[in-house]
Amino acid sequence: QLQLVESGGGLVQPGGSLRLSCAASGMSFDYYAIGWFRLVPGKEREGISCISVDGESTYYSDSVKGRFSISRDNAKNTAYLQMGDLAPEDTANYYCVAGGGDSVQAMCASESFLEVWGQGTLVTVSS
Repeated sequence: QLQLVESGGGLVQPGGSLRLSCAASGMSFDYYAIGWFRLVPGKEREGISCISVDGESTYYSDSVKGRFSISRDNAKNTAYLQMGDLAPEDTANYYCVAGGGDSVQAMCASESFLEVWGQGTLVTVSS
């Protein structure tokens, strides 16, 4: 079975940058679309970015568009989320997910398309 492990979370100052990695193992990584969701206590889980199997299609939520960039390297079984211009509002647990759907937009909009979740990594943006 597919397993996902996130890394790269930590403490960063406002305005700074951070890169999250999602390493896949257990089965072929290139059978799945990949996404990043984040969870803040008291709020709904938010699909912030998703990428298609071949990497040709991407989606970003309004809250991160222009600041974050998703990518994947199927040969290395790894996906990434490059985060820039970070603000305290970006503080959350970030989860790598694998799944499908009609489009990357649909995948990020509904958790019903998600099949596998990583364990999460905490990002804290603070001075």
